[in-house]
Amino acid sequence: MSLQSVKDFFSNRQIDIDIIELPVSTATVALAAEAHGVEPGQIAKTLAFQLSDGRVALVVAKGDARIDNKKFKDALGKGKMLDLDAVAEITGHPVGGVCPFGLASPLPVYMDVSLKIYEEVIPAAGSINSAVRISPEKMADITQAEWVDVCQSQ
Repeated sequence: MSLQSVKDFFSNRQIDIDIIELPVSTATVALAAEAHGVEPGQIAKTLAFQLSDGRVALVVAKGDARIDNKKFKDALGKGKMLDLDAVAEITGHPVGGVCPFGLASPLPVYMDVSLKIYEEVIPAAGSINSAVRISPEKMADITQAEWVDVCQSQ
């Protein structure tokens, strides 16, 4: 169902993006990077946070990036990562397939500036073996994401 919600998201917006479905799991950054033949950083991971004001927000970052707590607090306020069950319930996507497309309910999306070093990134597409290849700018545009700097410098 989650993969279908991503397909519907693209279809309803007349966005022509091929969804890649692989016969192997891409549920972790390492597995996804190996399956797609790219470096881990090029995998765009989507993290879900409960913010101190009660909102849930998604942060999309380089696969090998780590959240910088001070930068995160400065940009978005205090927040903590949601547990696996909450992520699946709120996004409609299973952990390992979470992406900013086809969400169960509208959520604010923030994209870390670390993604801008790539012409193309590979976020999941709603299942643990699906993904898309997309420019960071196009992903930000179609998800109405705001750019933030919340990851540690590498």
